[in-house]
Amino acid sequence: MLSPAEWDAIQLSMRIALSAVGWILLPGIAIAWLLARREFRGKALLDGIVHLPLVLPPVVIGYLLLVSLGRRGFIGQWLHEVAGISLPFTWQGAAVASGVMAFPLFVRAVRLSLEAVDPKLEAAAHTLGAGRWRIFFTITLPLSLPGLLTGTMLAFARALSEFGATITFASNIPGETRTLPLALYTLIQSPGQEAAAARLCVISVVIAMASLVASEWLARSARLRTRERDG
Repeated sequence: MLSPAEWDAIQLSMRIALSAVGWILLPGIAIAWLLARREFRGKALLDGIVHLPLVLPPVVIGYLLLVSLGRRGFIGQWLHEVAGISLPFTWQGAAVASGVMAFPLFVRAVRLSLEAVDPKLEAAAHTLGAGRWRIFFTITLPLSLPGLLTGTMLAFARALSEFGATITFASNIPGETRTLPLALYTLIQSPGQEAAAARLCVISVVIAMASLVASEWLARSARLRTRERDG
């Protein structure tokens, strides 16, 4: 049986991971399309910035978020004064940190899927009078759906397991920002909590594996439906 604190950590982790995926969907698709379909100055720089969270230590990302989105940060001060929003040390801030860390995985999966769509199909639709938005929503997006689903599930799994950026930007507050990884870390530091730590470890592995299996199943189902429709 899980304790109320452990249940809180699981539920909070799910809420934060879902929120993280929710806020990166639109900007992630937009940037993936831009990188896949357009050539422009600074493209390599944009690609590098997008992938920075993969190569920088998560603590560095958390510190950068704290500097920029904290109450004295150049963005956070404006948010606090104008909109009354304060992200550090809140579950919303944890969702922002988790989303930033998951963003590169989502963008990369969607970009690869968009690059696999034959541009000739889009060109043919354009010659028949279809506008850019209609082409995107009726041709490009449906054909890239497997990559979109894969990227979404990978981003969810990454957000669920985020530790470094979250503890730096949102801290480790019980019931507010203590996610599964942070709860596991707390238990490891407490003598006599080995059994509880083992339970959370198993739960983390099960949820991560379920996310990866669901990602593969959804992507395969989407590919099969696309082939049946085209065939």
